[in-house]
Amino acid sequence: MILAAALLGSPAATAQTASSQAEPKAAKVALVYSKKYEINLAGLERVHVFDIHKYAKIAKQLVKDGLLSEHDFHVPKELRRDQILLVHTPEFLESLKDSRAVAAYLEAPLAAILPVRVMEAGMLRPFRYASGGTILAARLALKHGLAINGGGGYHHARPDRGEGFCVYADMPIAIRLLQNEKLIRRVLVVDLDVHQGDGTIVCCRGDDRVFTFSMHQGNIYPVPKQKGDLDIELEAGTDDDTYLRILRRTLPGVIDRSRPDLVIFQAGCDTLAGDPLAGLAMTEEGIVARDAYVIDTCVQRGIPVVMTLGGGYSRQAWKVQYASIRRIIEKHGAVRRGSRIAN
Repeated sequence: MILAAALLGSPAATAQTASSQAEPKAAKVALVYSKKYEINLAGLERVHVFDIHKYAKIAKQLVKDGLLSEHDFHVPKELRRDQILLVHTPEFLESLKDSRAVAAYLEAPLAAILPVRVMEAGMLRPFRYASGGTILAARLALKHGLAINGGGGYHHARPDRGEGFCVYADMPIAIRLLQNEKLIRRVLVVDLDVHQGDGTIVCCRGDDRVFTFSMHQGNIYPVPKQKGDLDIELEAGTDDDTYLRILRRTLPGVIDRSRPDLVIFQAGCDTLAGDPLAGLAMTEEGIVARDAYVIDTCVQRGIPVVMTLGGGYSRQAWKVQYASIRRIIEKHGAVRRGSRIAN
C-alpha cells in the first residue's frame, strides 16, 4: 500500500509538482439531478440496505439551505439503448426483461416477485436517468470545469451483467461516448468508494487511454479483486489521517502518469466509520477533506472533473455527501440554469 504510493510520488516530488503549478483556473460546479432518479418498487425499496432516497435528500437540502434553487439543477436525458450498447452486451439487455435477473444484480431477492413492467418503470428507468446524469455531468465538466451528478457511480456493473447494486456501467458508458465524439481521449477514473471499482476496471480493460485508480478496503467485497492500473488496498480501521496521507502522496503522481483530458471521481462515502457494509474509520470531516482534495487538485491543474456519488449505506451517508457538495459549491460557485427539476 505505502509502496504503491511511494512509487507514484514522494512527498518531496509532490511538493515540487505543486509549487510548479499555475494559479487555479476559474471553475464553477454544475449540479445534475432529476426526480426521475427515484426508485419505486411498491415499497420493497425500503427494505434494501441502500437508502434510495439519498439523492433526493441531498437535492432538497441544497435548495432548503439556499445554495441552489430548484431551477438550477441540470436535468439529464434517459440513457438510450445505443448508448448502453457502447459497453454492455445485447444479452445483458435481454436479461433485464427477467425480474429475477434484475433482483440478483441489485441483491434484492424480494424484487424477483415483481412483474417486469413494475421493475422496468420503478427500477431500471430511474437507473437509466441517473446514468444519463453521468453523461450530462461529463459534458458540463468539459464546459465549466466541474460537475456533480447527484447519483451514479455504478462501478460494479460489467459488460455482461449487473452486480453489487449496480445495473448500468454509467462511467464507462460516458467515457466511451465522449471518446467516440472526439471530445476527450485520455480519462482518469479516481474511485474512492470503500469497495473496489471492479466493474469499471473490467469495462475499461484493454483501453490504454483509460487509467483506473481504486483505493479501497482490501478484505471485503468484491472477492476476488480485479487488477486495475493502480489499486491501493486499505486495512480495516483506516482513519482520516492515514487515508488522506496516502491519497495526497498518490494522486499527483497518478495524474502525471495518466495525463487525463477528464477525471471521473467516484466519491462513495461508505468509507465512513460505522457503515454496515465496510470497516474503515473515516469521519464526515475526513470525507469532506478527501473530496475537496480530489476536486481542488483537478481544478488547480485545469483538468475537467466529474463527481458521482457512489455508495454509502449508513443513515448519515446523505448528510456526509451533502456536506461535501456544499463545500464544493461554496468554494467554486454554482452554474445556474433556468429549467425546473424534471417531475
